Amino acid sequence: MTFCLGITVEDGLVGLADTRITAGNEMTTAQKLSTYETQSGAVFFMTSGLRSLRDKVATYFEEALESGPPPDKLYKAVNLFADLVRRVAKEDKEYLDASGLQFNIHTIMGGQFSADATHKLFLIYPQGNWVEITSGTPYHIIGETGYGKPVLDRTLKHADSIHFALKVGCLAFDSTRISAADVDFPLDVVVYSKGSFSLIEHRFEQNDLAHISTWWQERLRAGVHALPSEWIDAIAASLSPSSRKLHSKTED
Repeated sequence: MTFCLGITVEDGLVGLADTRITAGNEMTTAQKLSTYETQSGAVFFMTSGLRSLRDKVATYFEEALESGPPPDKLYKAVNLFADLVRRVAKEDKEYLDASGLQFNIHTIMGGQFSADATHKLFLIYPQGNWVEITSGTPYHIIGETGYGKPVLDRTLKHADSIHFALKVGCLAFDSTRISAADVDFPLDVVVYSKGSFSLIEHRFEQNDLAHISTWWQERLRAGVHALPSEWIDAIAASLSPSSRKLHSKTED
């Protein structure tokens, strides 16, 4: 499985991608985040699904950027990538189906080009159709989607800073890593500041963020202990004396 998260806020974009690759009983590490800077702008993408599909589409995309005129708007790069997904589908889908494998590449692409008024973030489906990720729900996860959503839904707003978005994104990754055995470090991060036309990349190893994971877990436990409990007093009152004693110890 995969954890790739794209976030769009007023000041820019944040992308996070784990690097765990699972194939049967084997686990390896490989980059799922790719970045490109051209004369007309900057773009990054992250993928989930079969690694072979990602590598083939990425190779075609890089070749197209190098050989053709650079796009002046991000949606044109998205259309190019989508066309290449369809091309790979024509080449490989029949053989994958025959082997019992799915053509399941999903892609998050973000960036800004010279004719774009602002930065943008898109989700590209395996069929090559796409949607823009906007301020209403300013993030999208591909891969293992369930575990990171609660912290994002409760905290993230489009008006938040890039700094805040990166913090929340790392907590969403940590929540997923704790609960999903096939998502893990190293964690690749890309940050794009609106109007900069350049990307900042960084890789976090587990030791780099271990103290953040511990801090977050301790704050969650402290928050539960501090939670107002008058709404459960009636239940607590009905417990047997031994149960009340045990209940009291667990709250110490």
